[in-house]
Amino acid sequence: MGVGPWPGAWPDDPRYDPELLREGDRRNVVDRYRYWTVAAIREDLATRRHDFHVAIENLAHDLNIGSVVRTANAFNAAAVHVVGRRRWNRRGAMVTDRYLEVVHHPDAAGLAAWAAGRPGGGVPLFGVDNLPGAVPLETFPLPRRCVLVFGQESTGLTPAAAEACRAVLAITQFGSTRSINAGAAAAIAMHAWVRRHALGPGGPGGPGERG
Repeated sequence: MGVGPWPGAWPDDPRYDPELLREGDRRNVVDRYRYWTVAAIREDLATRRHDFHVAIENLAHDLNIGSVVRTANAFNAAAVHVVGRRRWNRRGAMVTDRYLEVVHHPDAAGLAAWAAGRPGGGVPLFGVDNLPGAVPLETFPLPRRCVLVFGQESTGLTPAAAEACRAVLAITQFGSTRSINAGAAAAIAMHAWVRRHALGPGGPGGPGERG
């Protein structure tokens, strides 16, 4: 994976990292960002951030949070919000947390207060869980500005988090398992937002390859 040292004369561009140009770039980044510094990649992504945020409750050092962060980077979410414990397992993120903002809130009330205080009338919270009374994600009109909220793996959304949400959305399932992995659910929900707001005529697309 990756590319070797830069062939030929080096580009005269401050976005490029001299060490990567010299040694090669083995990072898992799209071709557009080969040899760029982390700061340059983050700055460029910030110019095209999408309008959805992702929040996940962290009550017991959930291993899924890293996966959620990695997917949020892939879809260029505005930010990831960790609710509960400040420390989270970064292994699954594969260092993608360097390229987006990760915000901490002590509890669901803190997340709700942050969202309510955003300019433009606040940002609504939408939980994703198969709780009683949840409505299907597939047919729900997700707004452009929103926060997708996910619970701890195995326990799901806490009552406080569910209560803070404008609605709770369920991913339609067809098999025997009661629920799907929190990281997988987050990826499905983020892609639902992307399909509605970032693809098709007039959609902004993304910074790199699709796949």
